[in-house]
Amino acid sequence: MSRIGQQPVSVPDAVKVSVQGRTLRVEGPKGSLSWTHRPEVTVAYDRDAKTITVARNDNERLTRALHGTTRALIANMVNGCLNGYERKLEIYGVGYGVQVQGQRLSLSVGYAFPRTFDIPAGVTVTIEAPQSRGDTDPARFTVLGADKQAVGEFAARLRKSRLPEPYKGKGVRYAGEYVRRKVGKAFAGAGGA
Repeated sequence: MSRIGQQPVSVPDAVKVSVQGRTLRVEGPKGSLSWTHRPEVTVAYDRDAKTITVARNDNERLTRALHGTTRALIANMVNGCLNGYERKLEIYGVGYGVQVQGQRLSLSVGYAFPRTFDIPAGVTVTIEAPQSRGDTDPARFTVLGADKQAVGEFAARLRKSRLPEPYKGKGVRYAGEYVRRKVGKAFAGAGGA
């Protein structure tokens, strides 16, 4: 039995839930999400107890796998609509930066032209104002949204545009991410050929 799948998802007062057929809709202060679950599991919402329960229809291997996954996705939807998700990123490098114009994000990360990305629906990007940014201070920005998958996937796409390199540490990285640094070539100072 899936221990995660058996646990009911508690719904706070600020969140509204509706189940119509296989489609689950969750609305909260940070946004609204809808998702259609697989037919191998059954999702039920108890209005009096304010809980969502997930039950599986049979004991097949795929159904057992979907049991806990479905419950975890529903819990993420409820949490995202209530609190939202965020991913903080930093850009290290001289002349590197980030700009947002409408629904397009532009990263200047050392290429001939800036890399531009369309910001997905339901996701917002905020840029921190630099406080006397020096050569070693990174440009910081945050990806926010109610959908955990959309926030994480967009942040991963931005990071992939210029992965942090190990010699100088230049590139896009998550806030607090450790980048293992390598020692560069040591040139012969005295002697040699």
